[in-house]
Amino acid sequence: MLFERFGEFDSAEEINRAAAGLLAGNDTEALRALAAENGIDTEEADDYADGCTPELVNPLMAAYGKLRVEAEELKPYEIMEDWLTYIRARCAEEPEMAAAVRRKGKSLRGCIAELLKWSFANAKDVDKDILKAAGIKAPRVTLGIPGMGRAKTVITEYYLGQKEGVK
Repeated sequence: MLFERFGEFDSAEEINRAAAGLLAGNDTEALRALAAENGIDTEEADDYADGCTPELVNPLMAAYGKLRVEAEELKPYEIMEDWLTYIRARCAEEPEMAAAVRRKGKSLRGCIAELLKWSFANAKDVDKDILKAAGIKAPRVTLGIPGMGRAKTVITEYYLGQKEGVK
């Protein structure tokens, strides 16, 4: 289960406040556990504890960390890996996406669910000649995987609540 010990944080700032409290209490083991639970390398926690960095995480690290622990639990594959790669790229390009990914209540699972809902709502019949060429004997097959432009739109709407790109 995700975020069992410390709970789900809403931002990098919240993680940093918790880390500062643990550091003030000289609890480096709990600091390392906080980092691990949030997908942050223990080396980062050690650097923070040693005073090498002023904070445990920045917004991009916090977003990547959340995506890392969610992906470990979800185990995305194939097209879901592509979607995850796109989410990571958007986080690196846009600070508001990194902040949105870290928000409580937003999750990789929820984002993929939105993509799946779109897929089912927009599934189309596969041409009979394609089914024959594929050796599929089913009388009807539908397919509704979103193209990358559509997937980007659904992902943006899920995390940021705004429309972008393909309609």
